[in-house]
Amino acid sequence: MTLALTRPAPAPAPEWSPMSTPEPGVDVHPVDLPTFDVPSAFAEHGSALLGFAVNALRDRSAAEDCVQETFLRAWRSRDSFDPALGSERTWLFTIQRRVVLDALRARARRPALVEHDDQLDVPAETGADPLDRLGIVEGLARLSAEHREAVVAVHLTGLSYQEFSAATGVPVATLRTRVFYALRALRSHLDEGDQTDA
Repeated sequence: MTLALTRPAPAPAPEWSPMSTPEPGVDVHPVDLPTFDVPSAFAEHGSALLGFAVNALRDRSAAEDCVQETFLRAWRSRDSFDPALGSERTWLFTIQRRVVLDALRARARRPALVEHDDQLDVPAETGADPLDRLGIVEGLARLSAEHREAVVAVHLTGLSYQEFSAATGVPVATLRTRVFYALRALRSHLDEGDQTDA
């Protein structure tokens, strides 16, 4: 009796999986996830965020720290950025608003330094709530340059529409329209902020 040596049959080829190389002719595209590029975002929005923080905190050093913290938080939560919900600028301003609020709250918790006993009799300053001011500054930052310029000139600088029109060459009717829509956007932003803070 003779034994015939036979080779085992080759194992079947494994089926294609997403981790394997696709077969020729098969078109496989990865899901496009939104990406957050810190250098380009900083180049595009960094100065606006810094201006917003300086206006809110009145301290450039603290404002620079806030901008740095904003981009750090944005980078850490970059997977949560959804362009369908809002622009990158709006997303960054939302993060920065929280950072600035944290800085204002931390500043309020710090005890004030008193150098002389005679300063103890000075009454504490009573002023506007810093959160209200922060909301206005943030709302102005979100306006277009033309709308912001018109609101600031008419309502903060005190120019009349005719004076501002003469200075810029923009018709009075156009300036009135810009101010109307800018104030409406500011009101909407402030109402939105009140609902968020409540």
